[in-house]
Amino acid sequence: MEKAELIERLKGYEWTDVEFKEARRDVPKSAYETVSAFANTEGGWLVFGVRDGAGGFEVVGVLEVDKVQNDFLTTLRQRDKISAILDIRGELHQQEDAVLLVFHIPEASRGDKPVYLNGDIRRSFIRKGGSDIRCSENERDRFLVDSMAERFDGQAVERALDTAFDHDSIRWYRTIYEARPGNRSHAGLSDLEFLDEMGFFVEREGKKMPNRAAILLFGNNSAFRQLLPRPVVDCQRFALARTQADTGARWMDRSVLDENLIRTWRSLVDWYGRFAERPFRIDPASLQRDDTPPDYPAYRESMVNLLIHQDYSDHARKAEIRHYTDQTVFWNPGDAFASVTDLLEPGEKEVRNPRIVTAFRRIGLSENAGWGLRDIFRSWQQLGNVPPRITNDKSRKGFELILVREELLSGEQILFQTSLGVHLTDEQARAFAFICRDGEATLVQLKAVTGLPGPDAVAVAERLATQRLIEPVGTGGRYALAEHLRERFGWTGQVGEQVDADRTDMVTDQVGADTPDLSTGQVGCPQENLVTAQVDRPTPDLPSSQIGPPTPDLHTDQVGPDPADLSTEQVHRPPSDLPSAQVEPLTKLSATQWKILEYCDVPRRLAEIMDTLGAASRGHFMKHHLDPLIRAGIVAMTNPGNPRASNQRYVVTNAGARLKARRAGVGAGIRGGG
Repeated sequence: MEKAELIERLKGYEWTDVEFKEARRDVPKSAYETVSAFANTEGGWLVFGVRDGAGGFEVVGVLEVDKVQNDFLTTLRQRDKISAILDIRGELHQQEDAVLLVFHIPEASRGDKPVYLNGDIRRSFIRKGGSDIRCSENERDRFLVDSMAERFDGQAVERALDTAFDHDSIRWYRTIYEARPGNRSHAGLSDLEFLDEMGFFVEREGKKMPNRAAILLFGNNSAFRQLLPRPVVDCQRFALARTQADTGARWMDRSVLDENLIRTWRSLVDWYGRFAERPFRIDPASLQRDDTPPDYPAYRESMVNLLIHQDYSDHARKAEIRHYTDQTVFWNPGDAFASVTDLLEPGEKEVRNPRIVTAFRRIGLSENAGWGLRDIFRSWQQLGNVPPRITNDKSRKGFELILVREELLSGEQILFQTSLGVHLTDEQARAFAFICRDGEATLVQLKAVTGLPGPDAVAVAERLATQRLIEPVGTGGRYALAEHLRERFGWTGQVGEQVDADRTDMVTDQVGADTPDLSTGQVGCPQENLVTAQVDRPTPDLPSSQIGPPTPDLHTDQVGPDPADLSTEQVHRPPSDLPSAQVEPLTKLSATQWKILEYCDVPRRLAEIMDTLGAASRGHFMKHHLDPLIRAGIVAMTNPGNPRASNQRYVVTNAGARLKARRAGVGAGIRGGG
């Protein structure tokens, strides 16, 4: 932890990844509970030399530095004191006249969890919010199941092969599998021989038995329900937005699915079809789709993700899909082994159910190994929505994915960006829109918003900072809306505290909130205390607050746009001889202005435009239709230095192209009268 970040933390409060202890002369016993809690969740920073008083944190310093440090590190090397040897890194910081000892406690490996104290597994702790909580028996059991070298879905089940399976599910699977290119026919094999060849049987003392994956995927109802005495997923559909439904409204449609995963998958597709954006047909034999709804790829991957990664050893909690008018929530028991940052990177990941994952991939579901969440983000982004929100709750061992039906780059936002006089690429425009919406963003969030790898996402943030639209916060890869723009969006609090108490983070590994008791079938409220700060802030009325007069000081120190970003006709600022008196900012386009945008996708002469639109008065047309588009940066002159040049043409800018694309793709562009 760098000193600047430590100072900032001292101004705040303890949370999931930092804990302060006084420890002036001795190591408090509670420090080892914090080590266990950090190691069992996501790691964190333990700081010695800080007193937690009624008025906040007070730096008192460590008086016997060598003794405290040696006692702490020596104890953590003794297996009778702590169950796992952790790679703890220590730092020393001088804060005025006081010395602080800062230790980073890493997250323990899956095989070492739960990390416990004094040889007593009951002394295992997890981190929730700013507290170290003793693990319950169920929580310890979940750690132990995850720690086993043999994954849960590969373990043998005492069940006779001839009474264990649903042969309709096997035949459906075989049909899809053998129809895929590169897969050979198994027509000469019986269903049991086919499953054996696919690796679903285990041999014990000369006897073949099914593994858990075989029963979960293909088991008949008797065998399946003995292995999993709870539903696979509870699907609920509401006719309200989530905030309204969570006040106690009853669902309008519900399907509780408690059959094998093949039958569950087929039922999920049918359930999705009830609220799909437009009707479509699915061949029940091959699952080939006609007239695929635009959001199907994101829903498909989200439903598959829920089936293949949930913890089937957890019989107390069931997975849920709750579909509201404004969002869909996917929750399943079992956290992801990787961090959210790693989940958004390409490549293979360690998974909880490798045999189930492989079985789905063999038939083209979750086809791109290690790309599932990235595909969800990409598909949802292509629809113009804000990025999905994911919460990997390692203390409660749950995973939540939310598909929010909210437009990221709205027409109002596009017009607001053009009113600032800046030229942004698509990635820069999306990143800036997200920061306008949430007040600030982490680098992980910017990667998700832009779909770019880390270095390219940093370049986007630096470009926005150069144009004085955002500014870096501390040294942790966070960025906030520039100070001169914050009031416009209602972000009046201190940077670092601008977190909406009504939202969870878009991507977070944060823990500290009780996961709703989903096994009851009740709809939980948003987990407000999963976010990194608990400061209330107003939710900005974006449509009304995003439009304002150009900010003069944005134009003084700006660096020109990259030439590759814009065509030569689109890089010029509005000509200086346009009327100097500023009219009201353009907040919507008239029908005539939409026609101009449609026609000027290539440079056009004024006479051509007027003739095509049937306009008679040049002065009226320029004043009320074309000039406002030029001032707003929606249309540009090809020869701005000489507005009355005989070769003058008019063409849409990048911002104008975005408005056109949004109107065509989303079907809900800025509307206005003639």
